Amino acid sequence: MSSNISSNSALSVHFSEQASANASEQVSNRALGRSRINSIDMMRGLVMLIMLLDHVRERFYLHMQVSDPMDLSSTSWGLFLSRFAAHFCAPVFVFLTGVSAWLYANRSHGEPRSARAFLIKRGLFLIALEIVVINISWMGNYHTLWLQVIWVFGLSMLTLAALINLPRAWMALLGFAIVFGHNLLTPIGFQPSEWAYSLWTLLHDRGYLVSEGALKIKVSYPALPWMGVILLGYVAGPIFSQKLNSNLLEASQRQQTLLRLGISCWVLFAVLRGFNLYGETLPWQAGAHLGETLMSVFNLTKYPPSLSFLLVTLGGMFFCLVVFERHFSSAGKAGESGSERLARVGHGLSVFGSVPMFFYILHLYVLLMLYSLAKFIFGANHGELFGVNSMGWIWFIAGVLAIALYYPVKRFSEYKKHSTQAWIKYL
Repeated sequence: MSSNISSNSALSVHFSEQASANASEQVSNRALGRSRINSIDMMRGLVMLIMLLDHVRERFYLHMQVSDPMDLSSTSWGLFLSRFAAHFCAPVFVFLTGVSAWLYANRSHGEPRSARAFLIKRGLFLIALEIVVINISWMGNYHTLWLQVIWVFGLSMLTLAALINLPRAWMALLGFAIVFGHNLLTPIGFQPSEWAYSLWTLLHDRGYLVSEGALKIKVSYPALPWMGVILLGYVAGPIFSQKLNSNLLEASQRQQTLLRLGISCWVLFAVLRGFNLYGETLPWQAGAHLGETLMSVFNLTKYPPSLSFLLVTLGGMFFCLVVFERHFSSAGKAGESGSERLARVGHGLSVFGSVPMFFYILHLYVLLMLYSLAKFIFGANHGELFGVNSMGWIWFIAGVLAIALYYPVKRFSEYKKHSTQAWIKYL
């Protein structure tokens, strides 16, 4: 099994779904009512489709392994770009989970409420889901328990639940200290025989918790940096508050704040990475041409996510949120040329983003069935694996699946919207 399996599972965070009514209600007073802006749903939907592409790659292009960071001597441009795009998935979902936690606790109508119980229940549910449902969806067996992205989402939510009563300033300080400081911990390591090995494997260095026996357990997503990301997401929650953003002027101020955050992230990345100062374990090197140099600069570490990795991905998320709110919202710019087409694209993205957990589970099992069927019909053609011979096929398969899965995802989204059953909110 690939060490990168489910590397970019931008799984939908259930907590975000429950809070989506708040998370997406950045409102503008237009005419006599308020119009919902679905920028957060669109953002989630975009990264779900990117995640689909990456999981198709892991199914049908696994014979072309990618390391972390990638080995540029054996990585084509198409593979590099696809893999780099998938880097955005996990940071977006973890950060927006923190945002949604704040919005859940500080709803637009009524008194504030505690999100602790909600976070604990959802966090434990996600961990159980990783173990029972997600793990077997990859290879159709259960010889190794991979603690991957769903696991780390759940663990991050439990961390936020434990710290949720901290003053916001202290939470911001702790989040920044983790995100900006964890690269200093890279030289620290423990052998399996040492007492701190298991804890360090959970927090910082991916590896096996159990390496022998009938069921092996491997941590693919060390949790510490993601804990910092969810704390910063919670701190950023007021940016999206309906109470604070009730008219067009304040919506514009929110967008300016997001733009400043995006610019700050990318400028800091340019300085730290450009001069190889800090934030990435592998220094970039000039290549034979500009393309090779750019690949080296953006060849970033995900396990655990380096500071450079998080600055690039979260900065890109801030910019995308502004673009979605300004140009893709159906509430925006009616009558302008091309606005209806952009609104349809935005609506399509928000459909995928409205029920990301359902889409996540559905697409994994669809991919398992398709891969099993292809291997049965055509046989293994790359050692023990079946795979296609170019990234072009990966993009084609991902596009077909996105279209094919849109209708069931839309139907489930509509069903969930009108359902009164509590369990449906988990999907």
